[in-house]
Amino acid sequence: MPLQGGAVLTELWQNMPFQTLVVFLGLFLLIADCMKRRRPKNFPPGPLPLPFLGHILHVDVKQPHVSIKKLVEKYGNVFSMQFGTVTFVVVNGFQLVKEVLVHQGEHFLDRPQIPLRHEIFGTFGLIFSNGNSWKQERRFALSTLRNFGLGKRSLAERIQEENRYLIDAIEEEKGQPFDPHFKINNAVSNIICSIVFGDRFEYHDNRFQKLLRLLDETLHLEGSFWAQVELYNSFPTLMKWIPGPHKTIFKNWEKLKSFVREAIAKHKEDLNPSETRDFIDSYLKEIAKADANSSFHEEDLLFSTLDLFFAGTETTSTTIRWALLYMAIYPDVQERVQAEIDRVIGQSRQPGMDDRDNMPYTNAVIHEVQRISNIVPLNAPRMSTSDTTLAGFHVPKGTFLIPNLTSVLFDKNEWETPDTFNPEHFLEDGQFRKREAFLPFSAGKRGCLGEQLARTEIFLFFTALLQKFTFQAPKDVKLSLQFRMGITLCPQPYQICALSR
Repeated sequence: MPLQGGAVLTELWQNMPFQTLVVFLGLFLLIADCMKRRRPKNFPPGPLPLPFLGHILHVDVKQPHVSIKKLVEKYGNVFSMQFGTVTFVVVNGFQLVKEVLVHQGEHFLDRPQIPLRHEIFGTFGLIFSNGNSWKQERRFALSTLRNFGLGKRSLAERIQEENRYLIDAIEEEKGQPFDPHFKINNAVSNIICSIVFGDRFEYHDNRFQKLLRLLDETLHLEGSFWAQVELYNSFPTLMKWIPGPHKTIFKNWEKLKSFVREAIAKHKEDLNPSETRDFIDSYLKEIAKADANSSFHEEDLLFSTLDLFFAGTETTSTTIRWALLYMAIYPDVQERVQAEIDRVIGQSRQPGMDDRDNMPYTNAVIHEVQRISNIVPLNAPRMSTSDTTLAGFHVPKGTFLIPNLTSVLFDKNEWETPDTFNPEHFLEDGQFRKREAFLPFSAGKRGCLGEQLARTEIFLFFTALLQKFTFQAPKDVKLSLQFRMGITLCPQPYQICALSR
Protein backbone atom coordinates (compact mmCIF):
# COMPACT_ATOMS: atom_id res chain seq x y z
CA MET A 1 0.00 0.00 0.00
CA PRO A 2 2.73 2.56 0.83
CA LEU A 3 4.32 1.93 -2.57
CA GLN A 4 0.99 2.41 -4.33
CA GLY A 5 0.40 5.63 -2.38
CA GLY A 6 3.84 6.90 -3.35
CA ALA A 7 3.20 6.10 -7.00
CA VAL A 8 -0.05 8.05 -6.89
CA LEU A 9 1.67 11.08 -5.36
CA THR A 10 4.43 10.90 -7.97
CA GLU A 11 1.89 10.77 -10.79
CA LEU A 12 -0.05 13.71 -9.34
CA TRP A 13 3.17 15.74 -9.02
CA GLN A 14 4.25 15.00 -12.59
CA ASN A 15 0.86 15.89 -14.04
CA MET A 16 0.27 18.97 -11.91
CA PRO A 17 -0.13 22.19 -14.00
CA PHE A 18 2.73 24.64 -13.68
CA GLN A 19 0.48 27.38 -12.20
CA THR A 20 -0.77 24.99 -9.52
CA LEU A 21 2.81 23.97 -8.73
CA VAL A 22 3.82 27.62 -8.27
CA VAL A 23 0.83 28.25 -5.97
CA PHE A 24 1.63 25.09 -3.99
CA LEU A 25 5.28 26.06 -3.54
CA GLY A 26 4.27 29.62 -2.62
CA LEU A 27 1.88 28.36 0.05
CA PHE A 28 4.50 25.94 1.35
CA LEU A 29 7.10 28.72 1.67
CA LEU A 30 4.55 31.05 3.25
CA ILE A 31 3.60 28.47 5.88
CA ALA A 32 7.28 27.68 6.53
CA ASP A 33 7.99 31.43 6.91
CA CYS A 34 5.09 31.85 9.36
CA MET A 35 6.29 28.86 11.40
CA LYS A 36 9.79 30.37 11.65
CA ARG A 37 8.32 33.69 12.75
CA ARG A 38 6.34 32.33 15.67
CA ARG A 39 7.35 34.31 18.72
CA PRO A 40 8.42 32.46 21.86
CA LYS A 41 6.02 32.67 24.77
CA ASN A 42 6.04 36.10 26.45
CA PHE A 43 8.37 37.56 23.80
CA PRO A 44 8.27 41.36 23.33
CA PRO A 45 5.38 42.45 21.07
CA GLY A 46 5.72 44.13 17.70
CA PRO A 47 3.88 45.08 14.51
CA LEU A 48 2.51 42.41 12.18
CA PRO A 49 5.32 41.40 9.79
CA LEU A 50 4.96 40.98 6.05
CA PRO A 51 5.82 37.52 4.67
CA PHE A 52 9.56 37.18 3.92
CA LEU A 53 10.23 40.96 4.24
CA GLY A 54 9.24 41.33 7.89
CA HIS A 55 9.15 44.99 8.97
CA ILE A 56 11.47 46.57 6.39
CA LEU A 57 8.62 48.73 5.09
CA HIS A 58 7.89 50.03 8.61
CA VAL A 59 11.21 51.88 8.66
CA ASP A 60 12.06 55.19 6.97
CA VAL A 61 15.42 54.39 5.38
CA LYS A 62 16.60 58.01 5.69
CA GLN A 63 15.94 58.19 9.42
CA PRO A 64 15.39 54.74 10.96
CA HIS A 65 15.80 56.07 14.52
CA VAL A 66 12.80 58.37 13.96
CA SER A 67 10.69 55.44 12.73
CA ILE A 68 11.60 53.52 15.86
CA LYS A 69 10.45 56.46 18.02
CA LYS A 70 6.98 56.13 16.46
CA LEU A 71 6.91 52.39 17.17
CA VAL A 72 7.81 53.06 20.82
CA GLU A 73 4.67 55.18 21.13
CA LYS A 74 2.57 52.21 20.00
CA TYR A 75 4.34 49.17 21.46
CA GLY A 76 6.24 50.50 24.48
CA ASN A 77 9.92 50.63 25.40
CA VAL A 78 10.64 46.99 24.56
CA PHE A 79 9.37 45.62 21.26
CA SER A 80 10.45 43.21 18.55
CA MET A 81 10.98 43.59 14.81
CA GLN A 82 11.92 41.30 11.93
CA PHE A 83 13.95 41.91 8.80
CA GLY A 84 13.82 38.88 6.53
CA THR A 85 14.76 35.93 8.70
CA VAL A 86 16.32 38.06 11.46
CA THR A 87 14.31 38.89 14.60
CA PHE A 88 15.60 41.48 17.05
CA VAL A 89 14.45 43.37 20.12
CA VAL A 90 14.67 47.17 20.35
CA VAL A 91 15.23 48.53 23.88
CA ASN A 92 14.33 52.15 24.61
CA GLY A 93 14.56 54.67 27.45
CA PHE A 94 17.44 55.36 29.83
CA GLN A 95 16.46 52.91 32.57
CA LEU A 96 15.99 49.91 30.27
CA VAL A 97 19.03 50.66 28.10
CA LYS A 98 21.08 50.91 31.29
CA GLU A 99 19.59 47.57 32.38
CA VAL A 100 20.87 45.95 29.16
CA LEU A 101 24.29 47.64 29.01
CA VAL A 102 25.21 47.67 32.70
CA HIS A 103 23.01 45.77 35.18
CA GLN A 104 22.54 42.76 32.88
CA GLY A 105 25.67 43.49 30.86
CA GLU A 106 26.97 39.92 31.13
CA HIS A 107 23.72 38.61 29.56
CA PHE A 108 24.07 40.95 26.57
CA LEU A 109 27.83 41.03 26.05
CA ASP A 110 28.18 39.43 22.62
CA ARG A 111 27.87 40.87 19.12
CA PRO A 112 25.56 39.04 16.72
CA GLN A 113 26.93 37.79 13.41
CA ILE A 114 25.40 40.25 10.94
CA PRO A 115 26.01 39.03 7.35
CA LEU A 116 27.28 42.33 5.88
CA ARG A 117 29.63 42.94 8.80
CA HIS A 118 30.67 39.30 8.93
CA GLU A 119 31.57 39.38 5.23
CA ILE A 120 33.91 42.33 5.90
CA PHE A 121 35.29 41.71 9.40
CA GLY A 122 34.58 38.06 10.15
CA THR A 123 34.94 37.54 13.90
CA PHE A 124 38.13 39.56 14.18
CA GLY A 125 39.07 42.92 15.64
CA LEU A 126 37.85 44.97 18.58
CA ILE A 127 34.24 45.61 17.61
CA PHE A 128 32.84 42.37 16.17
CA SER A 129 34.77 39.68 18.05
CA ASN A 130 33.32 37.79 21.03
CA GLY A 131 34.36 35.65 23.97
CA ASN A 132 37.94 35.25 25.11
CA SER A 133 39.30 36.63 21.83
CA TRP A 134 37.43 39.92 22.35
CA LYS A 135 38.56 40.15 26.00
CA GLN A 136 42.21 39.65 25.03
CA GLU A 137 42.04 42.14 22.17
CA ARG A 138 40.28 44.84 24.20
CA ARG A 139 42.59 44.44 27.20
CA PHE A 140 45.65 44.69 24.97
CA ALA A 141 44.31 47.71 23.06
CA LEU A 142 43.48 49.63 26.26
CA SER A 143 46.90 48.87 27.73
CA THR A 144 48.70 49.88 24.52
CA LEU A 145 46.71 53.10 24.10
CA ARG A 146 47.65 54.05 27.67
CA ASN A 147 51.30 53.31 26.93
CA PHE A 148 51.16 55.70 23.98
CA GLY A 149 49.71 58.60 25.87
CA LEU A 150 46.04 57.95 26.59
CA GLY A 151 45.26 59.90 29.75
CA LYS A 152 48.76 61.43 29.87
CA ARG A 153 50.14 64.86 29.10
CA SER A 154 51.92 63.49 26.01
CA LEU A 155 48.57 62.87 24.32
CA ALA A 156 47.42 66.44 24.96
CA GLU A 157 50.72 67.65 23.49
CA ARG A 158 50.10 65.64 20.31
CA ILE A 159 46.66 67.21 19.95
CA GLN A 160 48.05 70.70 20.65
CA GLU A 161 50.64 70.18 17.92
CA GLU A 162 47.92 69.04 15.50
CA ASN A 163 45.84 72.07 16.46
CA ARG A 164 48.60 74.31 15.08
CA TYR A 165 48.48 72.51 11.72
CA LEU A 166 44.68 72.68 11.62
CA ILE A 167 44.58 76.39 12.50
CA ASP A 168 47.16 77.13 9.79
CA ALA A 169 45.07 75.20 7.24
CA ILE A 170 41.92 77.13 8.18
CA GLU A 171 43.76 80.47 8.08
CA GLU A 172 44.65 79.71 4.45
CA GLU A 173 40.92 80.15 3.66
CA LYS A 174 41.24 83.85 4.67
CA GLY A 175 37.70 84.07 6.04
CA GLN A 176 36.10 82.85 2.80
CA PRO A 177 33.45 80.09 2.78
CA PHE A 178 34.88 76.57 2.92
CA ASP A 179 33.78 73.05 3.81
CA PRO A 180 35.62 72.07 7.04
CA HIS A 181 34.83 68.36 6.64
CA PHE A 182 38.14 66.90 5.50
CA LYS A 183 40.39 69.37 7.29
CA ILE A 184 38.80 68.27 10.56
CA ASN A 185 38.82 64.61 9.47
CA ASN A 186 42.54 64.84 8.71
CA ALA A 187 43.36 66.54 12.00
CA VAL A 188 41.41 64.07 14.12
CA SER A 189 42.63 61.07 12.13
CA ASN A 190 46.23 62.19 12.63
CA ILE A 191 45.91 61.63 16.38
CA ILE A 192 44.86 58.00 16.10
CA CYS A 193 47.27 57.52 13.17
CA SER A 194 50.18 58.75 15.31
CA ILE A 195 49.27 56.14 17.94
CA VAL A 196 48.48 53.26 15.56
CA PHE A 197 50.84 53.87 12.60
CA GLY A 198 53.43 56.05 14.35
CA ASP A 199 52.98 58.91 11.90
CA ARG A 200 50.70 61.80 10.89
CA PHE A 201 49.67 62.80 7.36
CA GLU A 202 49.83 66.25 5.76
CA TYR A 203 46.56 67.91 4.77
CA HIS A 204 47.80 68.08 1.17
CA ASP A 205 48.77 64.40 1.05
CA ASN A 206 46.64 63.26 -1.91
CA ARG A 207 46.85 59.57 -1.08
CA PHE A 208 45.68 60.07 2.48
CA GLN A 209 42.93 62.46 1.37
CA LYS A 210 41.67 59.78 -1.03
CA LEU A 211 41.70 57.30 1.85
CA LEU A 212 39.66 59.64 4.08
CA ARG A 213 37.14 60.21 1.28
CA LEU A 214 36.95 56.47 0.68
CA LEU A 215 36.22 55.91 4.38
CA ASP A 216 33.58 58.66 4.33
CA GLU A 217 31.89 57.22 1.24
CA THR A 218 31.85 53.71 2.71
CA LEU A 219 30.36 54.71 6.05
CA HIS A 220 27.79 56.87 4.26
CA LEU A 221 26.76 54.02 1.93
CA GLU A 222 26.31 51.63 4.84
CA GLY A 223 23.77 53.96 6.41
CA SER A 224 22.17 55.82 3.52
CA PHE A 225 21.13 52.62 1.72
CA TRP A 226 19.83 51.21 4.98
CA ALA A 227 17.00 49.21 3.40
CA GLN A 228 19.29 47.52 0.88
CA VAL A 229 21.87 46.80 3.58
CA GLU A 230 19.12 45.22 5.67
CA LEU A 231 17.99 43.24 2.63
CA TYR A 232 21.56 41.95 2.35
CA ASN A 233 21.55 41.02 6.05
CA SER A 234 18.20 39.27 5.62
CA PHE A 235 18.97 37.46 2.35
CA PRO A 236 22.79 37.39 2.00
CA THR A 237 22.98 34.44 -0.41
CA LEU A 238 20.52 36.05 -2.79
CA MET A 239 21.93 39.58 -2.51
CA LYS A 240 25.45 38.44 -3.42
CA TRP A 241 24.15 38.01 -6.97
CA ILE A 242 22.34 41.35 -7.14
CA PRO A 243 24.12 44.65 -7.95
CA GLY A 244 23.82 47.54 -5.51
CA PRO A 245 25.69 49.72 -3.00
CA HIS A 246 26.74 46.67 -0.98
CA LYS A 247 29.13 45.78 -3.83
CA THR A 248 30.80 49.22 -3.51
CA ILE A 249 30.96 48.79 0.28
CA PHE A 250 32.87 45.51 -0.08
CA LYS A 251 35.20 46.98 -2.71
CA ASN A 252 35.97 50.04 -0.56
CA TRP A 253 36.70 48.00 2.55
CA GLU A 254 39.16 45.94 0.54
CA LYS A 255 41.02 49.15 -0.38
CA LEU A 256 41.06 50.23 3.28
CA LYS A 257 42.36 46.80 4.27
CA SER A 258 45.12 47.11 1.65
CA PHE A 259 46.24 50.41 3.19
CA VAL A 260 46.52 48.79 6.63
CA ARG A 261 48.22 45.66 5.25
CA GLU A 262 50.88 47.83 3.61
CA ALA A 263 51.48 49.63 6.91
CA ILE A 264 51.82 46.29 8.76
CA ALA A 265 54.23 44.94 6.11
CA LYS A 266 56.41 48.05 6.42
CA HIS A 267 56.45 47.73 10.20
CA LYS A 268 57.55 44.09 9.92
CA GLU A 269 60.44 45.10 7.64
CA ASP A 270 61.94 47.66 10.02
CA LEU A 271 60.77 46.32 13.41
CA ASN A 272 63.33 47.06 16.13
CA PRO A 273 63.11 44.63 19.09
CA SER A 274 64.47 47.28 21.47
CA GLU A 275 62.06 50.04 20.39
CA THR A 276 58.25 50.12 20.23
CA ARG A 277 57.02 52.98 18.08
CA ASP A 278 53.26 52.45 17.97
CA PHE A 279 50.30 50.06 18.26
CA ILE A 280 51.35 47.94 15.25
CA ASP A 281 54.83 47.41 16.68
CA SER A 282 53.33 46.43 20.05
CA TYR A 283 50.98 43.95 18.40
CA LEU A 284 53.69 42.37 16.25
CA LYS A 285 55.76 41.79 19.39
CA GLU A 286 52.71 40.30 21.12
CA ILE A 287 52.27 37.88 18.19
CA ALA A 288 55.91 36.81 18.52
CA LYS A 289 55.50 35.81 22.17
CA ALA A 290 51.88 34.56 22.02
CA ASP A 291 51.05 30.92 22.74
CA ALA A 292 48.95 28.64 20.53
CA ASN A 293 45.71 29.52 22.33
CA SER A 294 46.15 33.25 21.91
CA SER A 295 43.98 35.38 19.64
CA PHE A 296 46.99 37.45 18.59
CA HIS A 297 47.80 36.89 14.93
CA GLU A 298 48.13 39.06 11.84
CA GLU A 299 44.50 38.80 10.76
CA ASP A 300 43.38 40.17 14.12
CA LEU A 301 46.07 42.85 13.92
CA LEU A 302 44.66 43.94 10.56
CA PHE A 303 41.10 44.28 11.83
CA SER A 304 42.00 45.77 15.23
CA THR A 305 44.07 48.42 13.46
CA LEU A 306 41.24 49.07 11.00
CA ASP A 307 38.75 49.37 13.89
CA LEU A 308 40.94 51.90 15.70
CA PHE A 309 41.53 53.87 12.50
CA PHE A 310 37.92 54.31 11.38
CA ALA A 311 36.39 54.59 14.87
CA GLY A 312 39.11 57.00 15.97
CA THR A 313 38.52 59.16 12.90
CA GLU A 314 34.80 59.20 12.19
CA THR A 315 33.00 59.76 15.50
CA THR A 316 35.19 62.53 16.91
CA SER A 317 35.51 64.46 13.64
CA THR A 318 31.74 64.26 13.12
CA THR A 319 31.17 65.65 16.62
CA ILE A 320 33.50 68.60 15.98
CA ARG A 321 31.79 69.35 12.66
CA TRP A 322 28.44 69.44 14.47
CA ALA A 323 29.97 71.69 17.14
CA LEU A 324 31.16 74.31 14.63
CA LEU A 325 27.77 74.22 12.91
CA TYR A 326 25.93 74.79 16.19
CA MET A 327 28.25 77.67 17.07
CA ALA A 328 27.54 79.40 13.75
CA ILE A 329 23.77 78.91 14.18
CA TYR A 330 23.82 79.97 17.86
CA PRO A 331 26.22 82.98 17.91
CA ASP A 332 25.20 83.95 21.46
CA VAL A 333 26.42 80.55 22.70
CA GLN A 334 29.64 80.95 20.70
CA GLU A 335 30.23 84.39 22.28
CA ARG A 336 29.83 82.98 25.80
CA VAL A 337 32.27 80.15 25.03
CA GLN A 338 34.81 82.63 23.63
CA ALA A 339 34.41 84.91 26.65
CA GLU A 340 35.18 81.97 28.95
CA ILE A 341 38.18 80.98 26.79
CA ASP A 342 39.51 84.56 26.91
CA ARG A 343 39.05 84.75 30.70
CA VAL A 344 40.58 81.35 31.57
CA ILE A 345 43.15 80.79 28.79
CA GLY A 346 43.64 84.07 26.96
CA GLN A 347 45.28 84.27 23.55
CA SER A 348 48.92 83.69 24.46
CA ARG A 349 48.84 79.91 24.97
CA GLN A 350 46.96 76.84 23.74
CA PRO A 351 44.15 75.25 25.76
CA GLY A 352 45.16 72.31 27.96
CA MET A 353 43.16 69.64 29.75
CA ASP A 354 43.86 71.35 33.10
CA ASP A 355 41.65 74.21 31.87
CA ARG A 356 38.50 72.10 31.53
CA ASP A 357 37.53 72.19 35.21
CA ASN A 358 37.67 75.98 35.11
CA MET A 359 35.45 76.21 32.01
CA PRO A 360 32.01 74.87 33.01
CA TYR A 361 30.11 76.63 30.22
CA THR A 362 32.41 75.39 27.45
CA ASN A 363 32.27 71.89 28.90
CA ALA A 364 28.46 72.08 29.03
CA VAL A 365 28.28 73.22 25.39
CA ILE A 366 30.48 70.32 24.26
CA HIS A 367 28.31 67.82 26.14
CA GLU A 368 25.12 69.31 24.74
CA VAL A 369 26.50 69.12 21.19
CA GLN A 370 27.26 65.44 21.78
CA ARG A 371 23.81 64.81 23.21
CA ILE A 372 21.72 66.52 20.55
CA SER A 373 23.85 65.57 17.53
CA ASN A 374 23.26 61.91 18.49
CA ILE A 375 25.91 60.60 16.13
CA VAL A 376 25.44 56.87 16.90
CA PRO A 377 21.64 56.77 17.13
CA LEU A 378 21.01 53.02 17.44
CA ASN A 379 24.27 51.86 19.04
CA ALA A 380 26.08 48.71 17.93
CA PRO A 381 23.85 45.59 18.23
CA ARG A 382 24.14 43.08 21.05
CA MET A 383 23.17 39.43 21.43
CA SER A 384 21.90 37.68 24.55
CA THR A 385 24.36 35.09 25.85
CA SER A 386 21.74 33.25 27.93
CA ASP A 387 17.99 33.14 28.52
CA THR A 388 16.95 36.15 30.56
CA THR A 389 14.06 38.46 31.41
CA LEU A 390 13.83 42.13 30.44
CA ALA A 391 10.97 44.37 31.57
CA GLY A 392 8.94 41.23 32.26
CA PHE A 393 9.50 39.80 28.77
CA HIS A 394 11.30 36.55 27.99
CA VAL A 395 14.49 37.06 25.95
CA PRO A 396 15.91 33.70 24.76
CA LYS A 397 19.62 33.07 24.31
CA GLY A 398 20.84 34.26 20.90
CA THR A 399 18.34 37.12 20.56
CA PHE A 400 19.61 40.23 18.74
CA LEU A 401 19.14 43.46 20.70
CA ILE A 402 19.42 47.11 19.72
CA PRO A 403 19.95 49.41 22.75
CA ASN A 404 18.50 52.61 21.24
CA LEU A 405 20.77 55.49 22.33
CA THR A 406 18.48 58.05 20.68
CA SER A 407 15.80 57.15 23.21
CA VAL A 408 18.30 57.83 26.02
CA LEU A 409 19.72 61.13 24.77
CA PHE A 410 16.18 62.43 24.10
CA ASP A 411 14.42 60.75 27.05
CA LYS A 412 11.72 63.14 28.29
CA ASN A 413 12.07 61.69 31.79
CA GLU A 414 15.75 62.66 31.92
CA TRP A 415 16.10 65.95 29.99
CA GLU A 416 14.22 69.17 30.64
CA THR A 417 14.06 70.23 26.98
CA PRO A 418 15.20 67.11 25.06
CA ASP A 419 14.48 68.43 21.55
CA THR A 420 16.18 71.81 22.05
CA PHE A 421 19.88 72.73 21.96
CA ASN A 422 20.28 73.81 25.57
CA PRO A 423 23.70 73.82 27.32
CA GLU A 424 21.85 74.45 30.60
CA HIS A 425 21.17 70.70 30.65
CA PHE A 426 24.73 70.38 31.96
CA LEU A 427 24.85 73.38 34.30
CA GLU A 428 23.71 73.88 37.88
CA ASP A 429 24.36 77.12 39.75
CA GLY A 430 26.97 78.01 37.14
CA GLN A 431 28.92 74.77 37.63
CA PHE A 432 29.21 71.82 35.30
CA ARG A 433 26.67 69.09 36.06
CA LYS A 434 27.24 65.45 35.17
CA ARG A 435 24.18 63.62 33.84
CA GLU A 436 23.76 59.85 34.21
CA ALA A 437 21.71 59.68 31.00
CA PHE A 438 24.58 61.16 28.95
CA LEU A 439 25.54 57.99 27.04
CA PRO A 440 26.90 58.95 23.60
CA PHE A 441 29.77 56.51 24.19
CA SER A 442 27.39 53.72 25.25
CA ALA A 443 28.17 52.07 28.62
CA GLY A 444 29.28 48.87 30.33
CA LYS A 445 32.02 46.47 29.28
CA ARG A 446 31.32 47.04 25.57
CA GLY A 447 31.36 50.83 25.96
CA CYS A 448 33.50 52.89 23.58
CA LEU A 449 37.14 51.82 23.85
CA GLY A 450 38.34 55.33 22.90
CA GLU A 451 36.03 57.40 25.12
CA GLN A 452 38.85 59.07 27.03
CA LEU A 453 40.75 59.83 23.82
CA ALA A 454 37.61 61.27 22.19
CA ARG A 455 36.78 63.46 25.20
CA THR A 456 40.31 64.88 25.20
CA GLU A 457 40.31 65.51 21.45
CA ILE A 458 36.89 67.17 21.39
CA PHE A 459 37.73 69.57 24.21
CA LEU A 460 41.16 70.56 22.90
CA PHE A 461 40.21 70.89 19.23
CA PHE A 462 36.98 72.76 19.98
CA THR A 463 38.49 75.28 22.41
CA ALA A 464 41.55 75.90 20.23
CA LEU A 465 39.36 76.61 17.18
CA LEU A 466 37.07 78.99 19.06
CA GLN A 467 40.08 80.66 20.65
CA LYS A 468 41.38 81.62 17.19
CA PHE A 469 38.23 81.94 15.05
CA THR A 470 34.63 83.07 15.05
CA PHE A 471 32.52 80.77 12.89
CA GLN A 472 29.57 82.11 10.93
CA ALA A 473 27.40 81.39 7.91
CA PRO A 474 28.48 82.73 4.52
CA LYS A 475 26.65 85.87 3.40
CA ASP A 476 22.99 85.25 2.49
CA VAL A 477 23.24 81.55 3.48
CA LYS A 478 21.05 79.95 6.14
CA LEU A 479 22.80 76.99 7.71
CA SER A 480 20.79 73.85 8.33
CA LEU A 481 20.87 71.22 11.08
CA GLN A 482 19.61 68.52 8.70
CA PHE A 483 21.61 65.31 9.00
CA ARG A 484 23.03 62.81 6.54
CA MET A 485 22.42 59.20 7.47
CA GLY A 486 25.44 56.94 7.53
CA ILE A 487 27.07 54.71 10.11
CA THR A 488 27.02 57.98 12.05
CA LEU A 489 24.56 60.87 11.84
CA CYS A 490 26.60 63.58 10.11
CA PRO A 491 25.67 67.15 9.23
CA GLN A 492 24.66 67.65 5.64
CA PRO A 493 27.70 69.10 3.77
CA TYR A 494 28.00 72.79 4.64
CA GLN A 495 30.28 75.74 4.05
CA ILE A 496 31.26 78.09 6.82
CA CYS A 497 33.40 81.20 7.31
CA ALA A 498 36.17 81.21 9.93
CA LEU A 499 37.02 84.81 10.87
CA SER A 500 40.29 85.31 12.75
CA ARG A 501 39.81 86.86 16.17
